[in-house]
Amino acid sequence: MKKNISNLTMRICQLEQQSRSNNVEIQCVPENNRENLIHVVTNISKVVGCNVEDKDIINCTRVAKLDNKNSRPRSIVVQLASTRLRDQLLASTLSYNRQNPHNKLNNSHLGYAGPKTPIFIAEHLSPSNKSLHAAARLKAREKGYRYVWVRNGRIYVRQNENADKILIKNMSTVQSMV
Repeated sequence: MKKNISNLTMRICQLEQQSRSNNVEIQCVPENNRENLIHVVTNISKVVGCNVEDKDIINCTRVAKLDNKNSRPRSIVVQLASTRLRDQLLASTLSYNRQNPHNKLNNSHLGYAGPKTPIFIAEHLSPSNKSLHAAARLKAREKGYRYVWVRNGRIYVRQNENADKILIKNMSTVQSMV
């Protein structure tokens, strides 16, 4: 019975993540009362060199904070027309940040005044995967792993360039990291 429940729970988590397969989460974009989120997303895409047009954006909204005490602006969740476009936007952002190590994507690229604060773009993770990713990052830091990443909703860790990647499926996988 317990095995069936854990299998069903895992399937629900997979379905939740699969429903987000076309989504990205954009973090740390300053909030403005009269903001046009579609315009914000298209501007970000132009900065990083991935031309996302209005017609490519199915839905775009700010989401509630998990911790109201956190001073960071609410994240923007963007549902794009395809997984391929999502991957292009993520790859373009990564490429842009690598090519501009001293001027990575930040609020000044969108015309916001004030101190530069970085803007992060990542796959939109389900709540369970988001907490699993956070736990994996903490454990990786504690155990000296150099790499933690997400690809297609799956969380991976790698100790160094020569080590095999490890798929993090659940908390027991995180706990077993050596």
